[in-house]
Amino acid sequence: MPPLSSHAVPLSDPRPGDVLPSAVLFDMDGTLVDTEPYWIAAEIELVTAHGGTWTEDDALALIGSGLEDAAAVLQAAGADLGIREIVDRLLARVSARARERMIYKDGALELVAALREHGVPLALVTSSEKPLAEVVIEAFGGRGVFDVVVTGDLGHPAKPAPDPYLIGASRLTRAAGRALDPARMVAVEDSRTGIRSATAAGIFTLGVPNMVPVHDAGADLVLPTLAGLTPHELGRLVRGVTA
Repeated sequence: MPPLSSHAVPLSDPRPGDVLPSAVLFDMDGTLVDTEPYWIAAEIELVTAHGGTWTEDDALALIGSGLEDAAAVLQAAGADLGIREIVDRLLARVSARARERMIYKDGALELVAALREHGVPLALVTSSEKPLAEVVIEAFGGRGVFDVVVTGDLGHPAKPAPDPYLIGASRLTRAAGRALDPARMVAVEDSRTGIRSATAAGIFTLGVPNMVPVHDAGADLVLPTLAGLTPHELGRLVRGVTA
């Protein structure tokens, strides 16, 4: 994998005294799976079908937003439907495309599997709603791969509010049945909105850009990809920042 920084050499094998993350909370779209092109196509299709104008640049500005917030923007752009109908149509379209072809982000399957093997509690924290989350969870191995799933249809404030990650961290602690060191939790995000949410929740945040740059979004660390990243290496990164 590329160097972690200009002054660090990546190390994959455990070292004496290495500490794993206490938990890892993953965003979904654009972080674990490359569904963003499906969202963009669905948005353009929906708005233009109602005589409105919607471009890829417009869609990129919505990455990471809650679905109902995004639907309100699409409605203003010309989608002559109710908010819930817009959300449901987008979800159905994207879920269908994801079932046809799931595109995994580099290193995502391997990192999730390795963290699972090491017993690290995992959460999925997404602005998407349950129908799409279920498709992605199945693609990663099915129910139980993630100990906690926080979707955008649970009634809490959406990202960039800290609530999704605060809920995820709290539920992970309950699921684990033991205290989880908050200073060693990691959130993995690809969007500026998601990074703002995770950092506001006080969680060490790893930014891995997908379709928009995030180098200045406030993440604790930005890597170009998850490829080659191991659980122990992730633990060292957190320890290096929080020590």
